[in-house]
Amino acid sequence: MEDNVINRRGFTTAGLAAGFALAVQPVSAETIITDADNLEAGMVQVPVAGGATMGAYRAVPRWAGQGGHHPVVLVVQEIFGLHEHIRDLCRRLAKSGYYAIAPDLYFRQGDATKVPDIPTLVRDIVSKVSDEQVMADLDATVAFVKTDGRADTRRMAITGFCWGGRIVWLYSAHNPDLKAGAAWYGRLVGNTDAAHPKNPIDLVDQLNAPVLGLYGAKDEGIPVASVDQMRAALAKGDKAASDCKLMVFEDSGHGFNADYRPSYNPVDAKAAWKQMLEWFKKHGVPYVPHA
Repeated sequence: MEDNVINRRGFTTAGLAAGFALAVQPVSAETIITDADNLEAGMVQVPVAGGATMGAYRAVPRWAGQGGHHPVVLVVQEIFGLHEHIRDLCRRLAKSGYYAIAPDLYFRQGDATKVPDIPTLVRDIVSKVSDEQVMADLDATVAFVKTDGRADTRRMAITGFCWGGRIVWLYSAHNPDLKAGAAWYGRLVGNTDAAHPKNPIDLVDQLNAPVLGLYGAKDEGIPVASVDQMRAALAKGDKAASDCKLMVFEDSGHGFNADYRPSYNPVDAKAAWKQMLEWFKKHGVPYVPHA
């Protein structure tokens, strides 16, 4: 991961903040910014239900993949929306040969990047985004990708972070065409409501693809006990469930891959990223970085 990035240590705080959600300011001087060399990267418009269009950030290698097609990774945003960190992760994946795309899954409810604090963000936007809406919008993203001759959706994975980590589990139970998932510190158990009727642990028997779960032992919102509870449920499930793997990083808390925040743990983040790439490769979504 480090070979294709620019570490912005010497940049001004104001320059670093550009493109990041207001709720996560100030942005760390250690923030990693990945360049777009040899990539096509930028916003695209995805048609969705009701005749609307949803913005999505897409990063695609300029070099040819296997047969001219690249394996696909759907990238699901954190609670903070489609801000610069998520776009950067798309570029990192594209550097490894993936067609990476991150849809703006809050677009109907508002712009999460402009909300100044987490409680307001949860109340005004996140709580109103239903799981049903998210599944449909991810389906629309896949349909959009299928129209691009550079993408191979027969080799497709999903990854997500924080809020998006939970969505990885849900979408892995929803889409039978997925080959693998990687969920970074996504909630596994908890309260439900009409918009969010099930937790990942309720969907163990419905998984279509094995999921790699990446968690921090010091995560106060996702205690290790809940990870152990999920591990026990998976062990009793069918093949996709029993093939899942949960990893707990002892020195990390929530958001340990978020290099723009104090929660970042560079050692564990690098190790977990490598684990994710190997997981995708093992399950038929190989990475092929440019020589």
